[in-house]
Amino acid sequence: LHFGAVVSQPQLIGLKESTLPRPEKNILEAGTLGNIAEARPSVTEEYAVEWAKNDKRRLLHAVYRVGDLDKTIKFYTECLGMKLLRKRDIPEEKYSNAFLGYGPEESHFTVELTYNYGVDKYDIGAGFGHFGVAVEDVAKTVDLVKAKGGKVTREPGPDKGESSIVAFVEDPDGYKFELLERASMLEPLCKVMLRVGDINRAISFYKKKAYGMELLRKMDFPEHKYTTAIMGYGPENNNAVLELTYNYGVKEYDKGNGYAQIAIGTDDVYKTAEAVKLNGGKIVLDPGPLPGLNTKITACLDPDGWKTVFVDNKDFLKELE
Repeated sequence: LHFGAVVSQPQLIGLKESTLPRPEKNILEAGTLGNIAEARPSVTEEYAVEWAKNDKRRLLHAVYRVGDLDKTIKFYTECLGMKLLRKRDIPEEKYSNAFLGYGPEESHFTVELTYNYGVDKYDIGAGFGHFGVAVEDVAKTVDLVKAKGGKVTREPGPDKGESSIVAFVEDPDGYKFELLERASMLEPLCKVMLRVGDINRAISFYKKKAYGMELLRKMDFPEHKYTTAIMGYGPENNNAVLELTYNYGVKEYDKGNGYAQIAIGTDDVYKTAEAVKLNGGKIVLDPGPLPGLNTKITACLDPDGWKTVFVDNKDFLKELE
């Protein structure tokens, strides 16, 4: 299932239609997208809230676009220690993609890289922050990145709000990775950081009423003029998390066209869509099976316009068979 092909129209800025995979064209042409939804009765707000609280959810993968798939795979495997889990080329749709991570997709958070034929550069924008990777030795990893010709944007050192050493590096497309010195992490690909315009609004939306996440930590750094909130579906040492960052006085960000979305597993995309709508989320792809596939998904935007795709848990496992 190519989740990178399901994107909201604002994220297509700078791309010619001819460079988009066919599924993206279909979605743009679909207008309201209601044509693929199955008829389901609406649920009450109380039921939707209860559903969001009890649904079995986890972060599946982050989706973004790269200009050279093989070059990026080489960097992730040789410098960051990821494994190439699967790779495929769809010439009739003019795209290729690859999934990488530190363990099987059935149980680990991964990244989905998408290469659209003929597009070698993307605008990452100012809204996307970075990915987080836990490593045993930050300094050693930084030396490896340098040896492989990678770019280090911050040398190893203590970080505010963290109890360990951190550093920042960039992949070949300019996506930033925060290296965190943490031992015995069950999920080394540990976080995705996005910037938001109202931290309290974002926390409220991502919590149980809409996305069902827990607020794991909230930290304010007035001397640096920003606040962060760590959101997730379980303890940070066992699960990937979402880090929402609010920079004082900044209400909106240019999202560019590189980063696409996060995918989250759910037991029922229909109930999840109702819960999201009842709590202020915007549905951009009605729940239902994708054309040509049996996998049921729904896609929505948070109050800041960040996209999330909810994927049926059973259908997702079938895709991996």
